[in-house]
Order: sequence, then structure tokens, then C-alpha cells
Amino acid sequence: MNATVLNDALLERAPLLLRDAVTGFLPEPWRGLVNSLVTIAVILAVFGVLFAFLTLAERKILGRVQNRPGPNRAPLPFFKKIRTYGLAQPFADGVKALTKEDLVPRGADKLLHFLAPVALLAFSILTFAVLPYGRHLVPVELDAAVLYFFAAGAATELAVFMAGWSSHNKYSLLAAMRALAQLISYELPLLLSWVPVVMLAGTLSTTGIVDAQAGWHGGFVPNWHVFTPWGFAGFVIFMVSALAESNRSPFDLPEAESELIAGHLTEYSGFKYALFFMAEYFGMIALSGMAITLFLGGWRAPLPFLTFIPSYLWFGGKLLVLLLGFIWIRATLPRLRIDQLMRFAWKFLVPLALINLVNAAVWSLTAGWSGPLQLVRWAGCLALVIVPFIVLGRSQSAGVAPRIYRFAAS
Repeated sequence: MNATVLNDALLERAPLLLRDAVTGFLPEPWRGLVNSLVTIAVILAVFGVLFAFLTLAERKILGRVQNRPGPNRAPLPFFKKIRTYGLAQPFADGVKALTKEDLVPRGADKLLHFLAPVALLAFSILTFAVLPYGRHLVPVELDAAVLYFFAAGAATELAVFMAGWSSHNKYSLLAAMRALAQLISYELPLLLSWVPVVMLAGTLSTTGIVDAQAGWHGGFVPNWHVFTPWGFAGFVIFMVSALAESNRSPFDLPEAESELIAGHLTEYSGFKYALFFMAEYFGMIALSGMAITLFLGGWRAPLPFLTFIPSYLWFGGKLLVLLLGFIWIRATLPRLRIDQLMRFAWKFLVPLALINLVNAAVWSLTAGWSGPLQLVRWAGCLALVIVPFIVLGRSQSAGVAPRIYRFAAS
């Protein structure tokens, strides 16, 4: 048995073999149900732990960028003399959120006020069901998995409005309306960015889209969609829209403290506030996972000689890289104004996404070209990316004078 077969038999199937070892003693009618419950528990545990330590990593990185250490004081229970470098901070934050007083405004709709964070978190968790985490690790195989993913994600808008309306607070209501305007505006380029992938892959199944990216060009360049002109443009549009959809900087207008206090979260405290916080990170993780599936080859290795590494480790590595990119952008870019945010969506991203649809169609129709015509194909598709980007970018700043900084005389 060669190394590849051994890898597929043991390392690739290790999570499934472990699950079967736990549930193998059960009667056949119960085994399917318990396997599903084990899958759900593993997803919640893995992404719950990732959420906890991702918040710590973000605070640490932001601290270093701002020339401060970040959280480094939280000790472990019963081991207070051991230096933990802040690794216990997520657990301290969790205890704080659980024990903090839950305040509800007197005039609030108490039922909807309670259901809003629960619904937002539930919709975020539903999106994890169809992501292919490895060659054999797909929780739910659906023919329309991509459609299901974005339908479940779009339902979070209802929970945001529930939070603002039920709080009986004008700040919360105004912030919820502004959040809905942002979410709806950036949902359009987000949805348009993955349509070319479905067009060329010929399927809405996440597994089928990953299979369509198999192989290498020239024996070493992966056949991922991001390495095509339309795929690179779609990936950038997708990730920018994902920043706005997850309320991440520089698109964190719904929680602009200087304008609307804490936005639709103003009247939330304690564990309910923590649920909103968790849902935001879960949404960011899920969108990053879908970006990997659509554009970065999913669980596939970047080079042929690295295929011996289990596929789920490749998926996890790509996921961490994208999440660190989210943190890096937050540490780098300032917050936009609301008019800049809306103009950027409707006058820049949406036209680019529509042009990219044409670009993908041209790429597909010229797939049979060879020799010098391949250079023509690449040049034409690159022009359909670069020229609209420059033209639309300049139109955004047309009529706006350059900013001049003046300092008071000392």
C-alpha cells in the first residue's frame, strides 16, 4: 500500500473513524441520529473554541499594532502563580458575560428582546452545515448548498431589526435601520461575486465546486478559481462585501460609538451581548470558509507534493490566514462615513460584480483557445478587470478636492 492510499485510509478518515468508534456500539436505527448529534457537537465545540481564541488573538495583534501588550493578566484557576500570557482571558470573559446583570428596558418587548440574539446566533450556526471541511468531512450534502448558505445568512437581518425595534430606544432603532441598509446594500455584490463560480462549475453544490478546482496547471499551479482574472476579481469583491456583512472595520458603522452609542446592541448587556458578539465572529468564520470553497480550492493542497497532509488541515490553515486578514484590516483602516459606505457599494462594487459576470462568460466561451490566442484571452479578461476598476475608482473621487491638512502655529 503506497503512502497516498495509506493517507486516505487513515489520516483523511481519522475524524470519521473516531466518530464511528464512539457510536459503533449503538443499534443501527439510532446510529444515524447520534452521528448527526456528534457532528453538531463537534462543529459547535471547534468553532466555539476558535471564536474564543480568535478574540484573544485579535486583541493581542491590535495591542502590538498600537504599541501595547494586549491582555496578559488573566490567571488560570488554582494556578495563579503560573504565567499564562493572557491565554486564560477568553475564559475570564466568558465568566464575566455569564455573571453580568441582564438589564432589559421597561418598555421593551421582552420576548423579541430575548429572541433577537438567539436567532442571530442560530442563523449564523446554520451556515456551517454545508461547508466541506475535508475530502470526507461535509456535514450536510445538498445539491443547492451555496443557495442554502446565503439564504441562512440573509436571515440574520431579521434578527438585527428585532434587536433594534424591541429595545424601545431610538438610538437602537436608528442603528438597526442603518445596519439593514448596509447589509442589504452589500448583499448584492456578495451574491453577484459567486455567480461566476456557479456558472463555470455548473453546480450549486459546495462539494462539486471544490471538485471543479482539482488539478494543477503545468504540474504546480493549482487550478483554483482565484488564479483566473474573473476569479481574482470575484474573490476581492466577495471578501470586501464579507467585511461589510460581518460589521467589521472599516464597515462597522452599525456600532459607531460616537454616533449611535453601541448601535442595535445599546440596550443589551451580559450574556445576550456576548451572543451578538459570538454571532458576528461566527458569520466572519462562515464567510471565510465559503470564500475558501468558492475561490481557494476548498480543502485542496496548493502543491502536488503536499497532498499527503490531511485535507481538513489545509482547510483550517486557509481559514486562519483569511481570519488574520480580517484582523489586519481592522488594525489598518479607519471607519468610513455612511455616505462613503453606501456609495462604495452601489457605485463601485455592484458595477464591478456585474462586469465580472461578463468577464467569466468570456473566459468560459474562449476556453478552447490555444497558443497565442491564450495570451489574447488573458489580456482581454485582465482588461475587463483593470479598466473598470480604474474608471469606477476615479469616478468615485471626481469633484472631490484633495484633503489639505493645516496645523495651528506653535
